[in-house]
Amino acid sequence: MQLIVTGSIAFDYLMSFPGRFTEHFLPEHMDRVSLSFLVDSMDKRRGGCAPNIAYTLALLGERPRLMATAGQDFADYRQWMQAAGIDTSLVKTVNGKFCASFFCSTDERNNQIASFYTGAMANAAELSFRGLPGLSPDALVIISPNDPAAMVQYAEECSTMGIRYIWDPGQQCARMAGDQLKDGVIGAFMVVCNDYEFELIRQKTGMSEQDVLEHAPLLVITRGEHGCTVMTKGEAIQVPAVPPDRIEDPTGVGDAFRGGFMKGLAIGADYPVCARFGSVAAAYALEHLGGTYHAYTWEEFKGRYEAHFGTLAAGR
Repeated sequence: MQLIVTGSIAFDYLMSFPGRFTEHFLPEHMDRVSLSFLVDSMDKRRGGCAPNIAYTLALLGERPRLMATAGQDFADYRQWMQAAGIDTSLVKTVNGKFCASFFCSTDERNNQIASFYTGAMANAAELSFRGLPGLSPDALVIISPNDPAAMVQYAEECSTMGIRYIWDPGQQCARMAGDQLKDGVIGAFMVVCNDYEFELIRQKTGMSEQDVLEHAPLLVITRGEHGCTVMTKGEAIQVPAVPPDRIEDPTGVGDAFRGGFMKGLAIGADYPVCARFGSVAAAYALEHLGGTYHAYTWEEFKGRYEAHFGTLAAGR
């Protein structure tokens, strides 16, 4: 199965706040918030939803194709991704712009406050699935957070061309209009989001879980340490999270889950097994700072899977 990953390519600036954000919000003054948090550490890391997802797939033995726009500062990042087993031939470099940048502060309870600068990501709509070289009939595309107009465009193109796609609006749920979110759901093979994001989808589109399943055969809602719910029209299955050995940083954990889930789909595993793959991949990411700074072999991954979920019958 050919796996195509779309989404942002970014650099992450990850900061740690030694306290709780919620202690500094004054309910009676929420109409004029003015806060500055003094952080005690900062790391610049490779990031972006698309590379995070693609990296997990590469760790699990796939060679995903990355389709995204990047800035003039992408050269070293591209070289690293190619060495990691990610096909970057579909990445377009935009001259005169830098890669998107993600500025994120995390408190001691893993709450996050973040800002995102679009940079070259704003040019993502210049890419298209129409006439895409080497497109396979069995391709599976994930449309992860990116320029909103590009996300809607990709969904429309995939739907028209009969390409299966996963609709993963993620952080862009806050920015996208209800009709944009709904357009992505219609025609999708799978919709994936966390519980907070799904509530935004519900409010903006008026669509319930069952409404989504009238269009997409599969809906997966992640719930942090409480695992995820895998829903089809016939059933809803709860899959637990894999407890991490330590918690380092939550950035990129959801992307790792998506990469793990896609690996399961690629080898023909049933949906609960796909979700368990996602849970194992997410635990590895949670134990490291940044979404692409961990590594494991297939045997290590399989061993961790079986330690929590029992014998893994699916092959690599």
